[in-house]
Amino acid sequence: METDLSRRGFLGAAGAVAAAGAVAGASAAGAEAAPQGKKIKILAVSGSPRKGKTTAAALAVCLEAAKAVDPERIETELIDLAGLNINGLVAAGIELPPGHKDDFLALEPKLSDPAVRGIIVGSPVYFGDMTSLCKAFLERLMVFKKTLALSNRVGGALAVAGARNGGQENTLRSIQAALFAQEMVVVGDGRPTCHCGATLWNNAKDDIAQDAAGIATAKNLGRRVAEVARMLARA
Repeated sequence: METDLSRRGFLGAAGAVAAAGAVAGASAAGAEAAPQGKKIKILAVSGSPRKGKTTAAALAVCLEAAKAVDPERIETELIDLAGLNINGLVAAGIELPPGHKDDFLALEPKLSDPAVRGIIVGSPVYFGDMTSLCKAFLERLMVFKKTLALSNRVGGALAVAGARNGGQENTLRSIQAALFAQEMVVVGDGRPTCHCGATLWNNAKDDIAQDAAGIATAKNLGRRVAEVARMLARA
């Protein structure tokens, strides 16, 4: 019997074993939180300060694709942060001035709902990275890190920029880093694109409809988040 001891053969075999173990472990971890047959909720959070614009539109595409994976079990909701008062200083233990409105408190029940199995965070690209609003939101997730309440939820990232290569991937990485810190299962956009996440181009007319390549990544991300969430729920 011949054995492939080449570097490629060894790495291929090792990767197959590791992948099989990871899938099995992930399935076991998600089994308790969302038994078979229960509703699966996917949230999308828009970190754009401009309400209802291209980031929200791109996330709506994600959610539509996520819903299509299992229309009977999957529910979706878009949370638009535009216009909300979310201060990241609270995550550092700094109290807000008396009378200061804190809109993040109203979001906590939505995010911690056990039915939520996937969260997609999207941001426009400002100076090569996420917006301050998106960053403040991710910093406020500190409240969940204390108990790892978001552990094993599926996370995804989306970025919209004013140019085809305008900093989308750096923005994705920044968002993903925050999700990793919550012990979430972070995924990219699925096949056939299989990149780090959804990357779209705003053509300066607040219209992503003409960006077929970007729309494809948004659809693939939504579908991938839903597929993995359903797998973890032992569908």
